[in-house]
Amino acid sequence: MADNKKNRGRGRGHDAMLQSPETDIASRDISGDYVAGAVAEIDINCIEANPFQPRTEFDQEALEELAQSIKEQGVIQPVTVRKLGYNRFQLISGERRLRASKLAGLSKIPAFIRIANDEQMLELALIENIHRENLNAIEVAISYQRLIDECNLTQEQLSTKVGKSRSAIANFLRLLKLPAEIQIALRDGHISMAHARALINIDDKETQLKLLQQIIEEDLNVRQTEELAGKAKSTVEENKEQRKQTNYLPEHFKVLIKTLSQALNTKVKVKRNLKGQGSVVIDFKNEEEFNRIIESFSKK
Repeated sequence: MADNKKNRGRGRGHDAMLQSPETDIASRDISGDYVAGAVAEIDINCIEANPFQPRTEFDQEALEELAQSIKEQGVIQPVTVRKLGYNRFQLISGERRLRASKLAGLSKIPAFIRIANDEQMLELALIENIHRENLNAIEVAISYQRLIDECNLTQEQLSTKVGKSRSAIANFLRLLKLPAEIQIALRDGHISMAHARALINIDDKETQLKLLQQIIEEDLNVRQTEELAGKAKSTVEENKEQRKQTNYLPEHFKVLIKTLSQALNTKVKVKRNLKGQGSVVIDFKNEEEFNRIIESFSKK
């Protein structure tokens, strides 16, 4: 229960939700042995899984260690559940504790009972997990995005609810713009969040993935990654500029291309570099149209 003091300063929005009349209705009972607002020993088999659980993977070894601790000392911090009906509950937070308690062979678990609707369930579960579980950076980013999308929160509101700065939230959300391969590498611990952030600014997926492979194979640290990412970004931007210059067309060229296209009654494409070198491509749909175009040149 000591965690409560630690968490009290983190995310006032979360505390406010737990204390709101909508989620804490101690005077209301949906029948059964326990009332909402109470802390009680609940039959583990009466607790349903949380459909809004943001965590997708649980470390089995860590669960077994927690189970051993629970066997010796019991469940120190109650899980939080919402009451669904007669002796029916749904987990809001504390899935690791619930899973470990089952591994430890417990038949009952201490639980804090709440009443919450689906949106409140999602918000409570996501915020609780962001603060108390060791989510990887991608899971945190997905949780932030779900809070924004499914609970209609702005980044400002989300910042208040989770007790994080807007810039910190923005940094996590940017990770979701990375290619799936990089997100998976970050999720699986092959690279750190700092490595991933260094790759975000490279506007070319192929270059990002090549650098990802190099980071893993050569075990590059963050500083080395940032240096390589900076060079890669410059190269990508230079290549883009060169591609633009390869097809540099002065305004009078554009007028002449339009005139030629109208005269031939077909599409005309021109490529030209800064030195004045280039090529002209004239489209035709079939042999008949090709012959017509050739004849038009012959006549002229």
